[in-house]
Amino acid sequence: MRVVVATGNRGKLRELAALLVPLGVELVPQSDFGIEPPPETGATFLENALIKARHAARITQLPAIADDSGLEVDALGGAPGVHSARFAGESASDAENNEKLLGALASVPHEKRTARYRAVIVFVSGPNDLMPLIGEGAWEGHIGLAPRGAGGFGYDPLFEPAGSTGTAAELTPAAKNAVSHRGAALRALLARWPR
Repeated sequence: MRVVVATGNRGKLRELAALLVPLGVELVPQSDFGIEPPPETGATFLENALIKARHAARITQLPAIADDSGLEVDALGGAPGVHSARFAGESASDAENNEKLLGALASVPHEKRTARYRAVIVFVSGPNDLMPLIGEGAWEGHIGLAPRGAGGFGYDPLFEPAGSTGTAAELTPAAKNAVSHRGAALRALLARWPR
């Protein structure tokens, strides 16, 4: 089965491809079809994931998988949340988003910098699929005082997983997939996958 992956984020694409190996599906990035991502107008990660998946399925007439994920920082009332990729502006880089986050937390001590990554992954068989498969996952941790590590993407250099002395950016891709929010969401999705 060919499945279009509704993301333009290369980091997400790599993680999803590695996690979906057991299904034996052929993943095709939406960029191969020249698809521009739709505006993420949803108020929740689930709404945004469905917007992206249905958009890709409508254009390609293929099943589609999409995720929406982000960072929720308790000291910021759950921000940046669904705006994680655009926290510092519509076309902000990961470095700019991280810089803005550190600025917003400048006066917050480490023990009060609790946060979590949250992910929702959806699979739709077509654009009008009323029974999409949905998987959700969360990854608890803290926001560090300075970036560390060269791996991962997004807020990984600042995110210190609970029980770890390093950041998500210091984990190998396999180690990250085993414990991350996206890994948990995908495992939940695969548990509902038709056999």
